[in-house]
Amino acid sequence: MRKAYVVVLTCVTACCITQVQNPIEPHMLKGVSLSPRSFDPDDFTDFFQKAQHGDIVSWAGDWIELNIEGGGPKVITELAATYGYIPVVEVQFFEQSTGELLRPLTNATKQEYITNAGSFAELYTPPYVAFGIEVNVLYMKSPEDFDEFVRFYTEVYYAVKEKSPDTKVFTTFQLERMKGLNGGLFGGVNDPSEAHWALLDRIPSDVAAFTTYPGLIYKTPSEIPPDYYTDITSHTDKPVVFTEIGWHSAASPPGWESSEAEQAEFIRTFFRLTKDVPIEFAIWSFLYDPDIFEPFNTMGLYSSDGKAKPSWNAWVTHDPEWFIVERVVDKKDLSGLQAVIHVF
Repeated sequence: MRKAYVVVLTCVTACCITQVQNPIEPHMLKGVSLSPRSFDPDDFTDFFQKAQHGDIVSWAGDWIELNIEGGGPKVITELAATYGYIPVVEVQFFEQSTGELLRPLTNATKQEYITNAGSFAELYTPPYVAFGIEVNVLYMKSPEDFDEFVRFYTEVYYAVKEKSPDTKVFTTFQLERMKGLNGGLFGGVNDPSEAHWALLDRIPSDVAAFTTYPGLIYKTPSEIPPDYYTDITSHTDKPVVFTEIGWHSAASPPGWESSEAEQAEFIRTFFRLTKDVPIEFAIWSFLYDPDIFEPFNTMGLYSSDGKAKPSWNAWVTHDPEWFIVERVVDKKDLSGLQAVIHVF
């Protein structure tokens, strides 16, 4: 659901290529997506310093980025040792808002995607890689393209496993749509008979991965049903990951007014409603409010002027007994890092 940031990052100082060792299995890990206040070097460094309060930094963007030297997937993976986080890379092949493929899935395109995925896996042995973001949205908009993706994804899954057997490979689903909840700010009708749970069994995956934005359906956190997240365990016995979580903090749009206090209350509600769900990791979608459309533009844990919201404290301080991953941190800084950002 969040806009994918296609980031081209150029490291002026030498960035060594470091294979990322898979972490010891934690009870649960937390993190944020790559979402600095801006991509100026100081703001970029500030992001990674704040991200050290969690365990994970994720990047999402065009699949073709896997093959770009200095591109987002490579740089975020190479910086993991420096800043002590676990990288999660998610690549996309279609536009969620329209269902339009970023490029036709011709044999040549699929071969390029597979080659890039295998090469990236062999070079970095990444802990987590997702191929396809909110793919049930594609199922809704273009079932034929979804069926083609399922056949193709299976090849990608095993190609990556051949190069890096310990990498956890998956695709992600949009949870509200998965439940048949298309009303609220989606503009449709909530109809559980339109649920897509059966799609979980069509795609090989090491975890069951979801994005979740219940504020698009429910007007307050108290309206979220008690079994909203535990219901997932009725449909899969795999570990669960949330690659995007969000709730807006603005007094708009009309009828769906929220606040910073309500955003923090949602975070507390989320952790309470998921305490019996086997979550491997959970990622909040934005550290800083992004310059995108409403209501996602106020889903950051920090406002765009750099002020921490109550949600920041609610996110980083919850459950101090969570497993802490031991890290070795290189003190190298990002003074030579430049970035160009595109949004699609």
